[in-house]
Formats: sequence, C-alpha cells, structure tokens
Amino acid sequence: MCSGSFAKCLGISLIPLAIVCILCNILLFFPGGIVVETQNITDQAFYFGGIVGSGVLMIFPALVFLGLKNNDCCGCCGNESCGRRFAMLSSILFAAVGVLGAGYSIIVSAVAINRGPKCEIYNNGTWKYPFENGDYLKDTSLWDKCKEPKDIVHWHLSLFSVLLVMGLIQVALCAVQVVNGLLGALCGDCCGCCGGSDGAV
Repeated sequence: MCSGSFAKCLGISLIPLAIVCILCNILLFFPGGIVVETQNITDQAFYFGGIVGSGVLMIFPALVFLGLKNNDCCGCCGNESCGRRFAMLSSILFAAVGVLGAGYSIIVSAVAINRGPKCEIYNNGTWKYPFENGDYLKDTSLWDKCKEPKDIVHWHLSLFSVLLVMGLIQVALCAVQVVNGLLGALCGDCCGCCGGSDGAV
C-alpha cells in the first residue's frame, strides 16, 4: 500500500477515537450521570486530557493524514515527487503532536485511576477522595466507602480506563505514521510501486 493511502487509513481511524475521548471527558463532569457542584467533580476531569490531549490535539494530525494522499505541497520547484516526499516528512511533526497529546491524556487517566473518584462518604455532604494509591482496584469491598453518587466508582473507572486505552491506541497509530512518513519521504509515495506517480519522469 502506498504511504499516502496508508496515512489516510490512519487518519480515518484517529477521528472516531478522538470523538470518543472528548465524549468520555465530558461525561466525567457528570459523576454517576448526575449534575453535581463543580467542587465535587474529580480534579482530573478539569485537566481535559480527553478533550484537549486525545481530542483536539488529535484532530490536527488526523486531518493532515487524511490529506496526504493528494498533497504534493504544490510541488517542489515544479517536481511533484519532491513535494509529496516533503508532505510525508512534514506529517511526522503532526504525528509527534498527536503522541504528545495522547501521552498527556494517558498520564492524566493513569493518575485519576490510581487516585480514585471524589465522592460523598458519610451521607452528610462531605466529599473526599476515600481511596489511596489504587487500593480500591484490588479490593472492591472498599467501593462501599462512596455513598453518593451511586455507582461513581464504576463510572470513574470505566471512563478513565477508556481514555487510557484510547490514548495508547492513538500513540501507537501516530508512531506508525512516523515510520510511514519516513518511508514516504525516503522512497516516495509508493515504495516499490512500479509505474506509480512517484516513478514518473
């Protein structure tokens, strides 16, 4: 497969992942699916790992990857092949932006999972972080410490786990594009494709 077409496939894959991450981060502002006061929302939701890191910052690389198939950077001194190589090389920079954004989301999600959710622990309006160093991950009986919102631990753990997994997939896809971009810059749009546009004189 030509490097431009492969990059387009990566771009198509990144867009739904970014949308899922944005939606997950938005849902985190409604712990347990209910509206609560701002100070009772888990701090990591306000770090916008899903909205900014795996969301907005991932849209830019995705759009660039989608356009690589037909992008020749207006040619390079009149040489279409040179322009395509430069476009593939420039895609590496956008892939790096994607890796940084997804990496940020991964870190935020990992910290949030380890810390656990903020919840009401005494049914008297007192909201705290009742878990320490991820102890609740090994002992589900501790989940009863959270009285409200209902099922907040499941909510918190599920959404941040999705963000973590989506971030890892995004990093992998962007890393693949780094390799693809290098190959495209070195070999042209179609490595080993005889009679392709890159081989035309």
